[in-house]
Amino acid sequence: NPDNPMGGYWEAAAIEAMIVRLPAGALLCLDEAYIETAPEDAEPPLNPEQPNVLRFRTFSKAMGLAGLRVGYAIGPARLIAAYDRVRNHFGVGRVAQAGALAALGDERHLLNVVAQVAEGRAHIANIARAQGLKPLPSATNFVAIDCGQDGGFAQRILEALAARGVFVRMPGVSPLNRCIRVSCGREQDLAAFEQALPEALAEAQG
Repeated sequence: NPDNPMGGYWEAAAIEAMIVRLPAGALLCLDEAYIETAPEDAEPPLNPEQPNVLRFRTFSKAMGLAGLRVGYAIGPARLIAAYDRVRNHFGVGRVAQAGALAALGDERHLLNVVAQVAEGRAHIANIARAQGLKPLPSATNFVAIDCGQDGGFAQRILEALAARGVFVRMPGVSPLNRCIRVSCGREQDLAAFEQALPEALAEAQG
């Protein structure tokens, strides 16, 4: 939460209600990789000692450290201690640790990235609407765009964009494959997408 690959999110109240209703002995593993780019109402209050919840986060998205492969878990001490059994084999290197600590201390940079992502989402949505497509609401660093037909049509759009040097993805299998997924990028990246999309649509419609 927020969701990959479609970009939506559940409000914190819904997550909290689900936690309350967990069966005895069940553990909720909550993937919050995109939580920094989500609205405030997506994040339940942090309670590290909640015995039936592990929350997973990463430095690969809003923090911009994907190449270092750094993540962390928030949860009760007895569960976190279990990681010690595999830590020597899957530990985080010193460079990655230094980068992660620096990122945690640079809130100004994080806020700047989050603002740029919000602008990027709005820009992508406007590009899609201008071509008669439907952007799905997103709380992540990408926007899923409903192309309005079946997966074959969306695949043709994807291939036509790739032929023009623009790489986008498909979210998954049917019915998700009627969409394409466009990541937020630099201004020149989105300009290239904006220029290529009308041509790709025309080619896909044949």
